[in-house]
Amino acid sequence: MSDIIGITMGDPAGVGPEISVKAVAEMGADERGRTRIYGNRETLEKARAALGVDLDLEGVVVDLPIEGGPLPWGKLDPRGGDAAFRFIEKAVRDSEAGEIGCIVTAPINKEALNLAGHHYDGHTGMLAHLTGQKTAWMLLGSDRLKVIHVSTHVSLKNAIDRATPERILATIRTGNEHLKRIGYDNPRIAVAGINPHCGENGLFGTEDDEQIAPAVAMAKAEGINVTGPISADTVYHRAYNGAFDLVVAQYHDQGHIPIKLVAFDTAVNVSLGLPIDRTSVDHGTAFDIAGTGKANHTNMKSAIAYARRLVSGKK
Repeated sequence: MSDIIGITMGDPAGVGPEISVKAVAEMGADERGRTRIYGNRETLEKARAALGVDLDLEGVVVDLPIEGGPLPWGKLDPRGGDAAFRFIEKAVRDSEAGEIGCIVTAPINKEALNLAGHHYDGHTGMLAHLTGQKTAWMLLGSDRLKVIHVSTHVSLKNAIDRATPERILATIRTGNEHLKRIGYDNPRIAVAGINPHCGENGLFGTEDDEQIAPAVAMAKAEGINVTGPISADTVYHRAYNGAFDLVVAQYHDQGHIPIKLVAFDTAVNVSLGLPIDRTSVDHGTAFDIAGTGKANHTNMKSAIAYARRLVSGKK
C-alpha cells in the first residue's frame, strides 16, 4: 500500500482550499513529500495568499481545472460542485490504482454538487457509487468516543425502517473489523436502542425487541464482544467514560449529536465498507468565512493523522 495521503480540496468556494493549505504548510518535508492535494492549483494559490503562508505547492498539487475558475469565495456555484466531484473521482481512481494509500476529504456543498448533476447525499454515498459498492458506513471517531451509524442521510421515519437485523448486524461487523485493524484486540461494542428506554418491553414500541436484539444475538454468536440494545440516553456517556470502544447509532442525529458535543473540532469522519480508505473533516464548507483566513484546520489535521494510522495499520 502506498503511504501517500491524497487530500481532496472540496468545494472551491468554501474553506477546503484554506484548511488544506494550512495543514500541508505545517508538515515537515518528509510528511509533505507523502501528501498530495487533489484540487486546482490556481485556487490553492489564492488560498495561500489569503492565509499569508509561505508554501511551495510545486509537486504537491494534482492540478485539475475549474470552469471559469478561480471561483469567488463563499458563493454557491454548480461549477464548484462539479469541480469537487472531479477532485474526488480522480483521487478514488488513483487510490484504486495504488498510487495513494488513503483519501482525506475537505468539505463539499451538497446543494452545489446536486446542481451540477451529481446526485448524491454526500461523500459516503458518492464513494460507494464510484467504487461499485452497494453500501458503506460512516464512522465518527475521536479519542474518547467512536460512533458508527446504521443509517445517515435519510428521514427519521426511513431510518427506523432501515434498522433491520441484517443491516444492524452488518454495521456491528464492520465496526468490529475496523477497530481491530487500528489496534483493538477485542473491541467492546455497544448498540444503542431506537425507542426511549429501548421500548420498555413494548410499552414505547417494539423495534428494539424485534430489530435490534436479534442482531446483537447474532453478533454475539459470531464471537463479537457486543452489548445491547442500550438506552441511547445513557450509552454515549458510558462509552465516553471508557465502558465501550464503539457505539452503534441507529440514525444520523443519534450519533452525530454526542460526538459533536464532545469533539466538535477533532472528530474524524471515516468511510467503512469500501475497497479504498477515506477519512474526512466533520464540518461543512463555511461559505460565510471562506477566503478570510479564519478557518480552523484542526479537524483537517485530525483527519490526516487518522489517515496515516490507516496507512500504517497501527493504533
